[in-house]
Amino acid sequence: MGKRIITQARGKGSGTYRVRRKAFKFRLKYPPNMEGEGTVIRLLNSPAHSAPLAKISCGKETFYIPAFKGMIEGQKIVISNTAKEKKEGSILRLGNIPIKTSVYNIESRPGDGGVFIKSAGSSGVVNKVVGGEVYVLMPSKKVKKFHKNCRAILGVVAGSGRLDKPVVKAGKKFHIKRSRGKLWPRTSAVKMNVVDHPFGSGRGKVPKSKVAKRNAPPGKRVGHLRPKRTGKKK
Repeated sequence: MGKRIITQARGKGSGTYRVRRKAFKFRLKYPPNMEGEGTVIRLLNSPAHSAPLAKISCGKETFYIPAFKGMIEGQKIVISNTAKEKKEGSILRLGNIPIKTSVYNIESRPGDGGVFIKSAGSSGVVNKVVGGEVYVLMPSKKVKKFHKNCRAILGVVAGSGRLDKPVVKAGKKFHIKRSRGKLWPRTSAVKMNVVDHPFGSGRGKVPKSKVAKRNAPPGKRVGHLRPKRTGKKK
């Protein structure tokens, strides 16, 4: 007898398909409107993040940020809205950061705590300033526009060698994914039995139509869901 396919099981929402909340116990965010000098209290490992995290103390406030390359415990970092510091680890407004400077953990809107460029080894480069807008060259090689009052950290995110060593063993990959609540491995639909998936059996591995009907039930709603177009582009 067949079993529920992944699309149905995801809809039910069991622990296998939910994010493991314990992994996300550290919230990365800048404190609102803070100025002064911060101290790196501790460097931490978080299973939910690819980069090591830093616990920063500034006055009565304590917060977490992705660590930058070369950060050490006890180090002092500048947190300012006006200073034009070129020191790595300084938290500054984009409008005060010199052009061609590497930055990461950029705010999407002023005061939201940092959204862009937080994965290990990544960084963006301040490209140009036009009026009240700052253009940043992202790791994807695309240029993105930000408000000049959005904050960012100078430097490159630590942990750049994360992908240099291959995983090698399937079991290790399984535990990496499991720590973040991600399902792995994923079985190809055409490799399943016909009772387990609409694309199962496959007769020469050629799946049936990949375009699901609009009102198809969860067990049949697989493949392309209401695609704008199908087929090879000419």
